[in-house]
Amino acid sequence: MGALDDRVAVITGAGRGMGREHARLFAAEGAKVVVNDTGAEADGTGHDPSIAATVVDEVRAAGGEAVASDHDVATMDGAEAAIGLALDTWGRLDAVVNNAGILRDRMFVNMTEDEWDAVIRGHLRSHFCVTRTAAGHWRDRSKAGEENAATVVNVSSTSGLRGAVGQSNYGAAKAGIAALTVILAEELGRYGVRVNAIVPVARTRMTEDVAGIAEMVRAPDDPAAFDVFHPANVSPLVAWLSSAGCTVTGHVYLVRGGEVRRFDGWHDDDAVQRDERWSVADLGVAVGELG
Repeated sequence: MGALDDRVAVITGAGRGMGREHARLFAAEGAKVVVNDTGAEADGTGHDPSIAATVVDEVRAAGGEAVASDHDVATMDGAEAAIGLALDTWGRLDAVVNNAGILRDRMFVNMTEDEWDAVIRGHLRSHFCVTRTAAGHWRDRSKAGEENAATVVNVSSTSGLRGAVGQSNYGAAKAGIAALTVILAEELGRYGVRVNAIVPVARTRMTEDVAGIAEMVRAPDDPAAFDVFHPANVSPLVAWLSSAGCTVTGHVYLVRGGEVRRFDGWHDDDAVQRDERWSVADLGVAVGELG
């Protein structure tokens, strides 16, 4: 028995790196998987359908079930096609993993409008398009009296939750995804849908060229040592969050090697207060003392 037996999942960005590992583990745990990937380069340019098809071949060779989708899920048409492929092939949809994304790093004062828009589109908009399409399907089922045990797993980043120089576009998108996760958990719970997010720390195409990160996440010299930053280490958490038996929703989890932490998010800290309007001078002193 697998943790995901008979569940149908759409995994975006599943042609390489973490997405590929998610697809392989989901299938090994009994899920039927739509492997979605345009085959683009890390900056979002290009299109190669063979990237998704190769992962499908790997899944099938291992005895699993999968179909390939090279649709651009940052468009509603592409998202509807990817979700529709799951419904047309297996007649149901149980899980969405929003893993697709791109990078176009640049210091903010040098960033172009296209670089900003492309990254927001590749991350935040793709999360919207796929989840909006899936949520509409699950809402319709719920209104028709059918029960859902559906899940969405989004992908945020420390760049959005803690900040990273040179990644204002990426960080803004990833912070937005974390906020979207918390809100959708509240909105979609009535339809039997749980929504969570992960913050992965792993070796992927997106980390191998980032200054200060590539060296940190490289594979260990000793082949017998635990490879903390191998992307496959992230997949068990994604699979558990996507299982029918999992009950958590509205949370953001950091996963690094064998470590999982729950993010607490923004929260109030020390405060100053008086029962009358502040003067600018007094407020400056009081807030300054907060640090």
